Amino acid sequence: MATETKIQIQPLADRVVVKPLEPKEVKKGGIIIPETAKEKPQEGEIIAAGKGRTEDGKLVPMEVKVGDKILYGKYSGTEIKINDEEYLIMKEEDILGIVK
Repeated sequence: MATETKIQIQPLADRVVVKPLEPKEVKKGGIIIPETAKEKPQEGEIIAAGKGRTEDGKLVPMEVKVGDKILYGKYSGTEIKINDEEYLIMKEEDILGIVK
């Protein structure tokens, strides 16, 4: 189920705006990991998508769409902040897969 997020940005070409999902906190043996030691999430939800890339003068549509939950590389995308919320803008090629 897609979340209702209103942002005022439309990505161009084959770029997407991703809202990183908070990782599920797992505690083993009573050890609590502080926020500063946690790794960046590598799963997110697409909240805006461009129309696709141009190849040989033809538009190639995006394989992902708004609402898809995706996996992306650890250092993928550019971090942006809109209305005190953090997002990533990345190219479609930085997306590793869609979570079903």
